[in-house]
Amino acid sequence: MTDAAPLLDRATFVSHYGGIYEHSAWIAERAFDQGHLPSYLSEPGRSDPIELRCSDEASALAASLAKTLSNSSDPEKLALILAHPDLVGNAALAGELTDESNAEQASAGLDKCSADELARFQSANAAYKERFGFPFIMAVRGADRQSILAAFELRLSNDKQVEFDTALVEINKIALLRLEALIKS
Repeated sequence: MTDAAPLLDRATFVSHYGGIYEHSAWIAERAFDQGHLPSYLSEPGRSDPIELRCSDEASALAASLAKTLSNSSDPEKLALILAHPDLVGNAALAGELTDESNAEQASAGLDKCSADELARFQSANAAYKERFGFPFIMAVRGADRQSILAAFELRLSNDKQVEFDTALVEINKIALLRLEALIKS
């Protein structure tokens, strides 16, 4: 990480990376404003400073954004958690997910639930929200419906602080996966 000025302006950075965290562009804004961005963003001679060229760059930016999130207040963290949709929830069923969330849920087959699975997800979402006061969050890319439902059951036995912390870990995993999807080949 460096405090060197990036080769791109704030608006461009936020426009490109503001959606990495669900409905929470403030993380990209704050990371830019604090100047704790990966050094590759300020490399002289870089033809396109916004472009991610490899997984190391995606990981470096993910670490910078995760550090920004880590340094935020608990109410800000909770707002981020609450910005996430339920898995196979009302927003998904109504087609109101962000493009990223829609692709992530579809990659796990959540758009192809049977009636029984849909009922199980709705019941699990309701039980989880009742217990913890925020939605269940899991980086579902690469998972399947059965493993996600098993994770619901397992995590329902945790205490609220463990789940709060787990949600943030999962959100950072989601952010890294979203950044990796932006790598130019």
